[in-house]
Amino acid sequence: MAWLRRKRENRKRRGFLTNVGCEKSYNLGMVIQFNEEKQQEKYEELRRKEEEEFLQLAASRQGLGFVNLTKTPIDTDALRLIPEAAAREAETVVFRLLNKKVDLATVNPNQPKVADIMSGLTKRGYFSTLYLSSPESVARAMEKYKEISFALETKAGAIDISNEEITSLIEKVKTVEDVKIKIEEVLKEKKQYRITRVVEILIAAGLSLEASDVHIEPEEDYVRLRYRLDGVLNDILRFDLDTYNSVLPRVKLLSGLKLNIKTEAQDGRFSVKIDEIDVEIRTSILPGAYGESIVLRILNPKSIAMPLEELGINDKLLKILEKEIKRPNGMLLNTGPTGSGKTTTLYALLKKVHAPGVKIITIENPIEYHLPGIVQTQTNPEGGYTFESGLRSALRQDPDVIMVGEIRDGETAEIAVNAALTGHIVFSTLHTNNAAGAFPRLIDLGVNPKVLSSAIAVVMAERLVRKLCEACKIYDNPSHAEKALLEKIVSNIVDENQRIPVQKIYRSKGCPRCNNTGFKGRIGVFEAILIDGAIEEIILQNPSDKEVAAAARPQGIMTMTEDGVLKVLKGITSIEEVERVVTLNENFQILAPENKIDGK
Repeated sequence: MAWLRRKRENRKRRGFLTNVGCEKSYNLGMVIQFNEEKQQEKYEELRRKEEEEFLQLAASRQGLGFVNLTKTPIDTDALRLIPEAAAREAETVVFRLLNKKVDLATVNPNQPKVADIMSGLTKRGYFSTLYLSSPESVARAMEKYKEISFALETKAGAIDISNEEITSLIEKVKTVEDVKIKIEEVLKEKKQYRITRVVEILIAAGLSLEASDVHIEPEEDYVRLRYRLDGVLNDILRFDLDTYNSVLPRVKLLSGLKLNIKTEAQDGRFSVKIDEIDVEIRTSILPGAYGESIVLRILNPKSIAMPLEELGINDKLLKILEKEIKRPNGMLLNTGPTGSGKTTTLYALLKKVHAPGVKIITIENPIEYHLPGIVQTQTNPEGGYTFESGLRSALRQDPDVIMVGEIRDGETAEIAVNAALTGHIVFSTLHTNNAAGAFPRLIDLGVNPKVLSSAIAVVMAERLVRKLCEACKIYDNPSHAEKALLEKIVSNIVDENQRIPVQKIYRSKGCPRCNNTGFKGRIGVFEAILIDGAIEEIILQNPSDKEVAAAARPQGIMTMTEDGVLKVLKGITSIEEVERVVTLNENFQILAPENKIDGK
């Protein structure tokens, strides 16, 4: 602005500022002290006013609008439309966004970079209006980039997080205490953008800590935040209801849920892209006494992409499974409650049978891990694509292997059994307490008992137990009660080659590496039942699960309890942890008072 510089110089020559900071005497004997700081402020204010007036005139001559961004609210969602680097290079910012209409402010409308930005916005479906603004005004707006969360909402409801920023955040959040400190820092901020930042930290921390779920639970006077780490909920912190009331609609918007529905349960989903990997977040909203409870389930493909050999399956059962999946037809069922690792095991089995000459189709809800070379489909009940209809359609695609994410009803069960009878390998899951319970469950769903023995190859059951932290686990002698129980369970193992002497066991202590829980990671405990003459005969009698389990004992495959106890004796997990997921003895107290350790 050459004219402004000339104007200032002329003012100085005329003595406009000659008295600034000096004293002047008058005949009255009074001495007036000029305040240099105030004079400078007045000068700067006058300069800005003249500059704004001149730019307003220049804007009208060019047919543009004028905007003073020091007095205009900046929409941070609008700023996201242009990357900061591009905005600084063009000295242009998007300061307002309304539906598909955007307003931009620029220092120089004739700069080619400005035209490029506007062209890019047009291609993305936005209608742009350009305003002229002062360099100082635009510079102040640029500072707002510091307040933008690193999340960008897309049309598909995804959040694309900058790899550099999320990596930086994950590196800073290593422990539960780090999560607490980070969220508390953001909650102290009074600016509106902190809400999005809170949601970001919740998800990033969940990924860093390898949490499976994030629970946000409102109480009467506060909101409780908990993470499920290695299958167990851990309290993180409590925060205020005002923050919760802002986080809730943000989560609903991301998940594609209705904001005005507060008395009904809602389910949604969104995804986060990290290092070119899509991590899906499944959202569950449930109305409660003090507000809507939020659960975010983190489906990280990295956490379930495990080979079969690393799941914790004992050598004998592993050889059986490797043999059974080579059959040309038959059904392999994996049973257990939600969160017991069934899907991870099925993916590992699919990777084992995958080959160039094998056609594999899956029907899932959702697709948790993308396998190259496999046709994966996701159910959509609202659109009429259910497990039943998906299975019927898959059979028309001439598959060799079919995976049905879950058998929920009689129709799906019947189709899956018939597929296993007609030259297909079928992998699926069923919600039962143990492997033996799968047979009465299928009969209850209406499957003919006479065809079960021909259709089913093997039924498995599994649970996940936490592994002792290798950095802090310690030796300990079992109490008399513990030793007696362990010896009893080991002696009941049919295959004597798998028995281990009961000597020392390990216990959890806790250290910073495992967030002072004493555990780090999880491993499965398994059991399985094969179809043989005894099982075939008992199935026809509409048996209970106990009768099926008794008929399967001669097969020599360990139960989940026996498998868990052997992992205790090998130092993989603790006896308390096995007792948490399977029943060892209803009348047995895990730690006798005299044998509790003090962690030293």
